[in-house]
Amino acid sequence: MSPTGRYVHAWESYWGDTPGAPGAAIWDSDPSLAAEPHLELFAPYADRARPVVDIGCGNGTQTRYLARHFARAVGVDVAHAGIAHARRADTGRTVEFRQLDAADAGAVRELHERLGDSNVYMRAVIHQSDPPDRPLVAAAVAELVGERGRAFVAELTAGAKTVLRELMGEPGGPPPKLARVFAHGLRPAESDDGEVPELLRACGLTVLAYGRTTLPQTEFRADGTRIELPAQWLIVGRTG
Repeated sequence: MSPTGRYVHAWESYWGDTPGAPGAAIWDSDPSLAAEPHLELFAPYADRARPVVDIGCGNGTQTRYLARHFARAVGVDVAHAGIAHARRADTGRTVEFRQLDAADAGAVRELHERLGDSNVYMRAVIHQSDPPDRPLVAAAVAELVGERGRAFVAELTAGAKTVLRELMGEPGGPPPKLARVFAHGLRPAESDDGEVPELLRACGLTVLAYGRTTLPQTEFRADGTRIELPAQWLIVGRTG
């Protein structure tokens, strides 16, 4: 099975086995912990009259929040099962959800031709893509923003791998939601800190702003504290 085929299968399996209830996925945080603070960082750079494309939207929790703040919102995910969850949850029909593999350059180009230069929101996608596909995902961001759009990208850092390793080694075993991620063959935090900005720069994008943060999860440690994974955020676009 090709790298792309492997993780497409893994994501279909994961979302097909995930209940539709909010927070069932370990990363399905309330927007107040994810898209809302991210948009505060992104707002000075983004033209809200342009569409926003949420790459790796999963069940669409963050996309539905973004739809309230941009002229148009599109959520794309590699897994049909994830998109099915997203459409069921979008009772107000505020978002266009569609299955799309960000590593499929032709499909991404077609979306850009239809939407024009757009804003992109991408949270924790590159770090769990297979290495041959990471440049293609970065290229998808560059394609969608075009000449005038901007992108907000958040990715786990190497510190997240340490946290995950500690959680996997806890005496009572890993938290159930985390165990299910690994059971479906998904491998989070597998990219180096410097890889993401370099991939984006290689596609002609300029890093306009950068910082460190954490990505709060919907799972908790044995002591009751919320799991938060170390991450970095970047705002990128073309300049000049």
